[in-house]
Amino acid sequence: MGAHSISDRRKAVAKGAGAFVLALFCVLGIALVQRQGWLDGLNAGLMGMAGRARDSGAGTIVTWIMQLASAVGGTAGRFALLGACFVALWRMARARALWLFWVAFGGTLLNLALKQIFAAPRPDLLPHLDLVNSYSFPSGHAAGNMVFFGALAMLGGRRSAYVAMGLAIALIGISRVWLGVHWPSDVLAGWIEGLGWLALCGAWLPARRGQEESADGVMVRGHAVGGDEAMDPEAVENRGGGNGE
Repeated sequence: MGAHSISDRRKAVAKGAGAFVLALFCVLGIALVQRQGWLDGLNAGLMGMAGRARDSGAGTIVTWIMQLASAVGGTAGRFALLGACFVALWRMARARALWLFWVAFGGTLLNLALKQIFAAPRPDLLPHLDLVNSYSFPSGHAAGNMVFFGALAMLGGRRSAYVAMGLAIALIGISRVWLGVHWPSDVLAGWIEGLGWLALCGAWLPARRGQEESADGVMVRGHAVGGDEAMDPEAVENRGGGNGE
């Protein structure tokens, strides 16, 4: 059983690493295409739509919602939520709490490194409605919240959790375009980066306590039945008679 467990872990790590490398190649491809100007029309068109919507009658209310979503998804807001989730999980499942922390922390470091590598300037098509002091590509809000909320969905393991976390990820990513501080391609690259990191880290996702106890129970029952049969003379005798017939 131990050999199978090690083999399964290696397969999971290999698959996760492959997905992570693929994600990095996709991010690199978007960066190169964007740098060549091939995405200028799409980026400008989508951001222009956001600008016109900002000037509409409902623009003020939507802008307030987008600013709130962006604040929650910022580094400070995200790590405040991470701290609260860590404390809550620590009481019940310390391994899962530690996994969540290192996944979120590592994903943040990865995004900071990629920003320095690509060193892309912020868009200037619309007035910025948020203070920014870092490079633009890939979006830290998109990547960081894909990692954080995606990890929470993986811990929850339910369809409702994935739907709720997906909506939060989408809203925060869109808010960055609405506020004029990211091109849509920045956000897309951030989402892909976050997905790749989650795929890699998912190989080390600790099992829930119920799953562990269920697996242990199956193993114990299997060994117990085997032992009872071996110690039961009638079972041995019946087996012997069956072989003779």
